[in-house]
Amino acid sequence: MTCAENPILVVDDDRASRRLLARTLTAAGYACAEAESGEEALELVRKQPPCLLLLDYDMPGLDGADVSKQIRADPSPAVARIPTIMLTGHGGEESEVLCLQAGADDFVTKPIHPEVLRARIETQLRLRSMREQLLKQNEELEAWRGNLEQDLDAAQRTQRSLIPATPPVLPGWEIAGFYRPVIQVGGDIYGWLRMRDGRMLFWIADATGHGAAAALLTTLAKLLFHHANAENETPAEIMRAVDRDFRSILGARSFMTAMCVALDPQSGASRIVGAGRCWWHDTTDKQNQSLPPRRRWGWSPARALPRRQCD
Repeated sequence: MTCAENPILVVDDDRASRRLLARTLTAAGYACAEAESGEEALELVRKQPPCLLLLDYDMPGLDGADVSKQIRADPSPAVARIPTIMLTGHGGEESEVLCLQAGADDFVTKPIHPEVLRARIETQLRLRSMREQLLKQNEELEAWRGNLEQDLDAAQRTQRSLIPATPPVLPGWEIAGFYRPVIQVGGDIYGWLRMRDGRMLFWIADATGHGAAAALLTTLAKLLFHHANAENETPAEIMRAVDRDFRSILGARSFMTAMCVALDPQSGASRIVGAGRCWWHDTTDKQNQSLPPRRRWGWSPARALPRRQCD
């Protein structure tokens, strides 16, 4: 791996050592720049961040530790993240700790062995490349997440617009509706329609799954109920038409459960049709009962749907 765009910056106050190190790296295929002091190194780093910094620990004025600390504290991420290898003439654990505490990523003890130095450089450049790739992927993921949030927000507003804002007004009846999906969008929807014979049709549907896919099915459910109500007389015929059209569009790839209630506001008589499980109230024995599980839309060929009349 070479630094084609940005060179390795070699910082050492000893001119002979600095030139020898630069020639060694150039012969190995690296582009190099030089600085003879910590002050000059900081100026060059902030002007054009190198791909890697070879920094002598013992220098007059700003030493290697001072330079490394200022680089790590720099507000620019391009500067603060520069891989740094400290060059030190002191061996032992104490020297290693001082280098690492100053912010160095690695260190090499003098006299420098060229093969060891190249191996350390390759390691740091490889880590730099991996870090840059990770940062880029994180940025792409964050951008994708932001777009997804916008899409879900738009889908939520669209789905809520499908839910009736206010209940119908029927003399002698109190009607209310409540809708709150578990996540931003869901697979539940309900509504009401005036039937051709004057009765009110209350309907509700629940699509399999959650999220945007289920929410799209709720849009289809509303369209199918409106279309079926305009062309059929009874709730059973309406549900059968909805089921038929749903299966013709999606086949067996998606499913929904649903029920509808045709209410005569004047007499109070109602007729319930379920495609799935529904609850109904028997005014005779004052007990809530559950109809047995019924088929869901799209599961089998059309047949007579369960019906029950409540007076």
